[in-house]
Amino acid sequence: MDMGNQHPSIRRLQEIQKEVKSLEQQVVGFSGLPNDKSYKNLERTLMKQLFEIDSVDTEGRGDVQQARKRAAQETERLLKELEQNASHPHRMEIQNIFQEAQALVAEKVVPFYSGGPCEAEEFEEGLQDIILRLTHVKTGGKISLRKARYHTLAKICAVQEIIEECTRRQPSLPLPEDAHPSVARINAVMCEVNKARGALIALLVGVSGDETCRHLSCVLSGLMADLDALDVCGRTDVRNYRREVVEDINKLLKYLDLEEEADAARAFDLGQNHSIMEIEKVLTRMREIKDELLQAPSPPELYLSSKMELQGLIGQLDQVSLERNPCIREARRRAVIAVQTLITHVDLKEALEKRKAFTGKEHPSHRAVWDILGHLSEILGEVLSFDGNRTDKNYIRLEELLTKQLLALDAVDPQGEERCKAARKQAVKLAQSILSYLDLKSDEWEY
Repeated sequence: MDMGNQHPSIRRLQEIQKEVKSLEQQVVGFSGLPNDKSYKNLERTLMKQLFEIDSVDTEGRGDVQQARKRAAQETERLLKELEQNASHPHRMEIQNIFQEAQALVAEKVVPFYSGGPCEAEEFEEGLQDIILRLTHVKTGGKISLRKARYHTLAKICAVQEIIEECTRRQPSLPLPEDAHPSVARINAVMCEVNKARGALIALLVGVSGDETCRHLSCVLSGLMADLDALDVCGRTDVRNYRREVVEDINKLLKYLDLEEEADAARAFDLGQNHSIMEIEKVLTRMREIKDELLQAPSPPELYLSSKMELQGLIGQLDQVSLERNPCIREARRRAVIAVQTLITHVDLKEALEKRKAFTGKEHPSHRAVWDILGHLSEILGEVLSFDGNRTDKNYIRLEELLTKQLLALDAVDPQGEERCKAARKQAVKLAQSILSYLDLKSDEWEY
């Protein structure tokens, strides 16, 4: 279109639309909250463009009026999406969980670096529970929610790693200051590093407004320069001591790059992540083996080869890199459970096939347990094929069937027979694991 022949008002509206369009990716990927500075800046910029659109004079022309209406609608759409991203219920859920982490750090960790006690085990359990809950927050594939979840997980996992490194590592004791002239300075630096560790943890979870990444990075880099300047020639013990403190500083510095790392698409968009793709590849093959077993006219012929391949798939899952990402860890855990459940199904089918050849006498209670195992085998086959959520009628039916089998096992009286007791115990454990796997498949978890 010849821009020179267009009405000046339409040209102005097109310029404004181009500026609004340039903000779209920032809006779509916005993962913060309504009170964030970046939110206010985006909102202010979009409102400014909206005012600019309203100020365009249409001169009563229908084409200009339509162009202004379209430009206003697009800008209002982005404003609405920005607001929805910042106030989405699952975004609020992420923030509420993060606030629990903040309270935990303020209560258990910050006092420790101020000279108080630190209940490391209780803190680590609380933090692990928070991480698990964050991995289960639904994102629905929204970029903004995925980024928010990943950013939050990255910070909390960093705190977890720092605490674990500090409490579980056995560092060398500081050398006596009279051992070498440089030891006193190394000891002083180590004390400053410990203070910086506490400041970093507080900074990561936002429980202290007195520190910034830039300032902390300068402090740690300065301590590193002080250590590099020390003369420790000829003293291996002093050199090793200095090296340990330098390693501590380097470990703390890497956590200051979390924000930049989290903005990389590969970090939060796990659909493109290499580890997730490896897990999905294993799951695809597992499903193919499952279908072959469930549809085969003579499944026993496949039992041995299937189990061998399934064990190999577990080996592949063990090799998957977790990349310090709890979502990948959870995805791998679920994949391992899925493969192990299929192996259990094959083992149970094999045992039931061998039992067909049994002709001897046995205790009535033992026979009752085997009958229940036969029912569990059929139910497990259905659970393996189940692909729904907890509102499905089929889920409710399978849950009721498993509960019925557990009640039947509870009614079996071993009559003091140890073999029957052991068999019933194993059967109960199997029924409970099938029920757990059904819950796992139906909880709509996503990475």
